[in-house]
Amino acid sequence: MVRTLFAVAAGKAARLATRLRGGGSAFPGLVAERIDPTFLATALSDVRGGIVVVSGTNGKTTTTKMLAEVLRAHGRTVFSNPTGSNFTRGVISSLLGEVGPRGRVRADIAVLELDEAHSIPFARTVPPTHALLLNVARDQLDRFAEIDHTAALLARLAALTTQGLVLNRDDSFIARIGDGPTAAEGAAPSARPVRYFGVHPSIADRLPELLEADLRADHDAPPPDLGGADGLLRPLDDRSFEVVFADGATVGPVALRQRGLAAMINATAATTTARMVLGEAFDAGVTATTLAAVAPPFGRGEVVDVDGQPLELVLVKNPAGFTVALGTYGASHVATMIAINDDYADGRDVSWLYDVSFDSLADRGVAVTSGVRAYDMALRLSYDDIDTALVEPDLERALTGFLAAHRGEPTRIFCTYTAMLALRKMLAARYGLAAMGEERS
Repeated sequence: MVRTLFAVAAGKAARLATRLRGGGSAFPGLVAERIDPTFLATALSDVRGGIVVVSGTNGKTTTTKMLAEVLRAHGRTVFSNPTGSNFTRGVISSLLGEVGPRGRVRADIAVLELDEAHSIPFARTVPPTHALLLNVARDQLDRFAEIDHTAALLARLAALTTQGLVLNRDDSFIARIGDGPTAAEGAAPSARPVRYFGVHPSIADRLPELLEADLRADHDAPPPDLGGADGLLRPLDDRSFEVVFADGATVGPVALRQRGLAAMINATAATTTARMVLGEAFDAGVTATTLAAVAPPFGRGEVVDVDGQPLELVLVKNPAGFTVALGTYGASHVATMIAINDDYADGRDVSWLYDVSFDSLADRGVAVTSGVRAYDMALRLSYDDIDTALVEPDLERALTGFLAAHRGEPTRIFCTYTAMLALRKMLAARYGLAAMGEERS
């Protein structure tokens, strides 16, 4: 108990200091964890309504935010980690903002975004009641290497989950997890139902643009059969959709504030999970209204008002994610900047840029490439015969020049994670944006 008290005090002090300096979302968690290795388990010990972990390569932050907001709209008190800092220490840092002196958070349910690798030590410390597994794609190759390794990590997370799984029916790497073996690390399969989310057959032809292809012929299996509580995305037009369940229940129509098919799929995943967690308390009307009001998380299609013109900030971090982002945003020909860093959180290996098609940018070209890999990005674009007007590795100079050169017109920045954090901080200082993770509308 004494160690926990010290951990809370030191962690909160570190959190205040890092916030005043404008960074370090994981550092306070490191401080608290070093003082009290049991801090995480202690902090979540009073959460009785469920510990829900959201993991997978793409869409974690958006889906976590949607799910947390839907559960709140149903009257639940929800703890979440909205900053996108999804290592265990990032979760602890978020807890430090909520816990009292005894180090315990007051919440009915915890909805936590966790990195695929860091989800395992978390689950060994605090077994999740539910896990929502989104997808598997090549990402941060220096950390995860082969895609099968990422899939194996998520299967281990599933095995440590105690009450229910929600799996992507259309992602073969994820769908297979539902077949088990699932009790390898102590879970009881009979007590843990599996629900699936996916897309309606009417748009199945669009799956290749969203998912990593599984090239192993021996695993070319059809998707799992639908159960009554499995949710399918049925788009109505480019902006609105319904989630239809096999038992006849329907959520929608919904028009999200975030654009694109990927966001609709994330909403379908969140809806299916909310129904599983809430059971009979799930309300389709409340869910639809809530999803329509959720603002894009920072940097994930977030729109910043720059002197009366929209600036879209779009996170990209792997071939599948960049391809989806270009498909969603690239067709509208606005002034474009691309910022690529290769820090640890981005992944050191940026060779994945060569697996992305940038054809949608060909007509207007790219105004600026920036970040540590500014010249690599410009070289990559040149292989697609796309002009780059300026290469400026310094992010602040690049942003200033980009906005000045395109004053009075819509703009867009595609950026890797650490570049997004830096650019978001600059934009917050210039245009009075809410701090990252503090958005509520």
